[in-house]
Amino acid sequence: MAVKVKWGREQFQDVELNLAESPLVFKAQLFALTGVHPDRQKVMLKGATLKNVTVLLMGSKEELPSAPVSKPVFMEDMSETELASALDLPVGLANLGNTCYLNATVQCLKSVPELRQVLRDVSLASDTLPTPAGPGSLTAGLKDLLESMESGGGSITPIVLVQFVRLLHLAFPRFAEKGERGGFMQQDANECWTELVRILQQKLPPLNSSSYSSFIDQYFGGVFDVSFLVFLLDHDPHSYKCKENEEEMETSAKENFLQLSCFIAQDVRYLHSGLKSRVQETITKHSPSLSRDAQYLKTMKISRLPAYLTVQFVRFYFKEKESINAKILKDVKFPLMLDVFDLCSEELQQKLIPMRTKFKDYEDKKVEEDQKVNKGSNNSGYYDLQAVLTHRGRSSSSGHYVAWIRRTRTSRDWHCAYVLLYGPRILETDTPVNNS
Repeated sequence: MAVKVKWGREQFQDVELNLAESPLVFKAQLFALTGVHPDRQKVMLKGATLKNVTVLLMGSKEELPSAPVSKPVFMEDMSETELASALDLPVGLANLGNTCYLNATVQCLKSVPELRQVLRDVSLASDTLPTPAGPGSLTAGLKDLLESMESGGGSITPIVLVQFVRLLHLAFPRFAEKGERGGFMQQDANECWTELVRILQQKLPPLNSSSYSSFIDQYFGGVFDVSFLVFLLDHDPHSYKCKENEEEMETSAKENFLQLSCFIAQDVRYLHSGLKSRVQETITKHSPSLSRDAQYLKTMKISRLPAYLTVQFVRFYFKEKESINAKILKDVKFPLMLDVFDLCSEELQQKLIPMRTKFKDYEDKKVEEDQKVNKGSNNSGYYDLQAVLTHRGRSSSSGHYVAWIRRTRTSRDWHCAYVLLYGPRILETDTPVNNS
């Protein structure tokens, strides 16, 4: 039925009132007409007959919110400078002509907060800088560059790293090679990454620890337990022995690594399978019992996981006919969260299990827990993807490198991932854990 509604001096004609519906439905109509919230409405009937019913509404509107002090600015109306400041965008690095391999490497390394900390704290005395080409000079140059990048956040003006490029060229002349037209030639980003990390390995002290010789060994260095055996005997995976001399005992060793390699074979479609295929291989080495070379099965298990795990996709190979480093364009999928538990030794797996259990129990909690194995190591085997260095082009001497840092979680289809940097997955809990 249609009714009239009187509210103060205002009247509304032909308002639908359905007696079969909840009163709240009618109140919602009145709210739309008058702005009086249903909780503040008092509805009374006024009229003699059902054909001519007047509804009397009593109640007042809530006070309207005051106008904003400053006029809202929408992203579409912002200048590039205002947008960069509002979003707190990281500072960019200017490409000086085929220096993108270096720019991308620096951006990925900058994503490691502990590296920024140790560079801020390190004191490089003048006697450690004997020549502009020395490790101390390059480390000092990186220290200055990262400090400039941190202080320049939110700026759309990229930093021109002329000085750091000069130091790199002095330390490693091959990166200063020029093409026929006189410009710098494109270089391999992973080679640049490796050289910079080795320089930092020499100059950066460990953080709060005396058991490691350098920061790089502490946070980026892993250890393999390696055993040497030759072929299967009776197809039993637990009875590897020297096929030519069954009395030769299994030998073992330890190998340090700063990077894992994923070789892109025809059957490798995923990062994990590529990594797993490389922990066991056949090699030729000297047999002490035979006094000559023999074939051995080399098996590697990780016995120490670094906090930051670097993985390189081995995409480039030398093509003799064209005399170039050709690129393997095959897509290999990699996860945002990497689990390397099955690549670890049994002893390390036992150490990882307690923290892995906590991850399962407290996945959605909010308080960060300090690491428990030792500072600078990974105590669960879980890694979160932190940075990706990609390459676009057909050879390592051409194309373009780009760094994708954590806030950009996926890279575009036409860029092939080349170097991955995984950081430690942080356990978040309700209450802090006593690590004493």
